[in-house]
Amino acid sequence: MSVNACFWTSTTAGTENGFNQQICATVDSSTIGDSTPLATSAQIDTLVTVTDVMWILVAGILVFWMQAGFAMLEAGSVRAKNTNNILFKNLMDASLAAITYWLLGYSFAFGTERYIYQSPGMDNRFIGAGNWALQNYNNDTDYHSFFFQWAFAGAAATIVSGCVAERCRLEAYFIYTIALTTFIYPVVAHWVWSSTGWMSAFYVDGDGNRYLKENGVLDFAGSGVVHMTGGFAGLIGAVAIGPRKYFNDPENEHKLKGSSDLLAALGVIILWMGWYGFNAGSTLGAGSGDGTYINLAAKVCVTTTIAAAMGAITCMVYSRIVKGFFDLTFCLNGVLAGLVSITAPCATVEPWASMMIGLLGAFVYIGASAGIKKLGIDDPLDAFPIHGVCGAWGVISNGIFATRSNIARTYGFENDAVIEGNQFRNQLIAVIVIAGWVSFTSSLIFFPLKYAGLLRVSEEDEEKGLDASEHGTKDVGGLPLQSMGYEKKNSSTTNV
Repeated sequence: MSVNACFWTSTTAGTENGFNQQICATVDSSTIGDSTPLATSAQIDTLVTVTDVMWILVAGILVFWMQAGFAMLEAGSVRAKNTNNILFKNLMDASLAAITYWLLGYSFAFGTERYIYQSPGMDNRFIGAGNWALQNYNNDTDYHSFFFQWAFAGAAATIVSGCVAERCRLEAYFIYTIALTTFIYPVVAHWVWSSTGWMSAFYVDGDGNRYLKENGVLDFAGSGVVHMTGGFAGLIGAVAIGPRKYFNDPENEHKLKGSSDLLAALGVIILWMGWYGFNAGSTLGAGSGDGTYINLAAKVCVTTTIAAAMGAITCMVYSRIVKGFFDLTFCLNGVLAGLVSITAPCATVEPWASMMIGLLGAFVYIGASAGIKKLGIDDPLDAFPIHGVCGAWGVISNGIFATRSNIARTYGFENDAVIEGNQFRNQLIAVIVIAGWVSFTSSLIFFPLKYAGLLRVSEEDEEKGLDASEHGTKDVGGLPLQSMGYEKKNSSTTNV
């Protein structure tokens, strides 16, 4: 069989008349032979899977990179005499979380994702079970999931260190970090993110219904699961351990000022960068869905950016009007308030709504920060207002600003749960339950440690600085301790 083919060409380079000559040819199909596809369907599926796994690994690396951001932020926000200590805690958060989450935490969070009545299934709506120490991962295709989720667990643990900074004993902090990453956080993750968790948007019973009608709880990247858990745990720790010396003392409170605005600013920028892995990476795929996953990730990056920027701008304007000057620390916290607030709804709201969420998140942070200070709670990094309260706002905002089309695009649900108020109810239930669970279980750790005398360092060690008392350092910011008046007991405190 012969095939005629024609195409147009131009005989004059740069002609204004465009294509001015037609060329035709006749081709005998018998000379072409059998066509060979560029890739088989199986090869395309493999490429999609590899792309998804690579996306999750890179996103997990970005989330882990946030540990560097937390370290810099906290090192800049504490006094120089406690820098070594806060950096050590950040290192141990990631290290302890890696082991505890591998051994037990990941199993409690996701288990086998099969119910007890499903053989072989051990999970229930409260907690996961099975796959201990990743023993079921023997085909090398699922390790990326653990890696990504471990980075989230480590982030939740790190939040607590800011609340109890400059006066917590390391042994007590290690005990709590192990409890948080082994049990407290994994249970919340199971409720919301596992396909068998009772609040999960991915849970369905035998009749195809969710425990919380109609969509379950929508927390795309963890305003509730990660940030509320870390924030409320930190609040209980701050209450149990008590305030630092000079807290709420107008004449001497300046002595509690952090050592480096440079480090704090660097830390927030690193956190902002890592947050793109946190939020966009929660699509859990890039090649799947014929481009829908990666397009959703792109939108998530946009909503995340707008909320963070609006949080910073709101705090900038507020500080100028109310304080009379542009407060850098305040604006840095505004960025974090916007980021935490948008983490839950980043995939289900429009860009204009992300601006409103960031704006309102900044005011939520401002109000919560002032509120805990009025109550006499010392939170050196404002970790609870930023992560705990703004995390709660982020969860609730999904019940206000999420749209039907965005929920359908992200989760596949076609209903009017937001308009009818069902979604707001579910989000409010999640906030109450997560706050109650974390506060109760954290109290079982922090208060026994307090009454056993194991939670707080001595007044002398606090005054000297935890770098010296806990880590044996001989200098503060390059200056020997003796030159700063620490060679004697009960020496006067300096602003270091």
